[in-house]
Amino acid sequence: MTPKDIFMSFQEAVKYPLFSINQTPVSAMSIMVFLVILLLTILISRLVKKKLLKSIFSKFNLEIGIEFTLTRITQYLILMTGLFLGFQSIGIDLSGLAVIVGFLSVGIGFGLQNVTSNFVSGLILLFERPIKVGDRVTVGDKIGDVENIRIRSTTIRTLNNISIIVPNTEFISNSVINWSHGDKRMRLDLEIGVSYNSDLQKVINALTEVAKENLEILQDPPPEVLLREFGDSAWNMQLRVWLPDPKRFDLVKSDLNCAIVGKFRENEIEIPFPQRDLHLRTGFSKSTQI
Repeated sequence: MTPKDIFMSFQEAVKYPLFSINQTPVSAMSIMVFLVILLLTILISRLVKKKLLKSIFSKFNLEIGIEFTLTRITQYLILMTGLFLGFQSIGIDLSGLAVIVGFLSVGIGFGLQNVTSNFVSGLILLFERPIKVGDRVTVGDKIGDVENIRIRSTTIRTLNNISIIVPNTEFISNSVINWSHGDKRMRLDLEIGVSYNSDLQKVINALTEVAKENLEILQDPPPEVLLREFGDSAWNMQLRVWLPDPKRFDLVKSDLNCAIVGKFRENEIEIPFPQRDLHLRTGFSKSTQI
């Protein structure tokens, strides 16, 4: 048997119809073409993400959240195009919405309602952008930064460097606090009690100096010092300052507290201890005496 005969036999074998879809015969050759198209699509999407988009985005100085959204959308478009061409090569026509709806209904019928809802929620997150990569959010009782938004879930890294995988529906159906949405500026309120024996104007000046000396505090809006109320043993003061980035909240708060202690000692301003009145009754009734 000559090599030509072997090649012809192999060609006939791979082209032999295994089954039919929409009256289109599907052979081993068409399946291999489908897999090659799918593999090339995945490789092209990764190449575009790593090389092309990074070089393009670096010229426009876009926010990391916008870069991520555009990258994800581009990847999805490439993958959808590759799947469309691949299915067309084996005879599955995806040009009609009825087929897509049929696939979704089949998936839902097999218990994939949750996967489908998370997928749709992921698309909403990418297009509507209520949260984006880099945002600081509070989900339940956890605070962290958004690291990645995938088709099914979103990855959040907490302040303790722990990754939390949150289903996308959590951000659509439940209340989520986004500390970075829109305007990143955030107000920090510090409550301070000072002795009634202190010079009130000196207290106000000291707190104002603390705010102005911290380089991480915004001066527009300017810091404010308020006398909130007259407490049991102290004037209850409040220092209001604005931060440019909510991610620095805890560190700046600690720095301000330390600076206030130093500034008050420097100006001999007393932070009083909580006071409690204790009333003693003298004498006991005869029935309780021993």
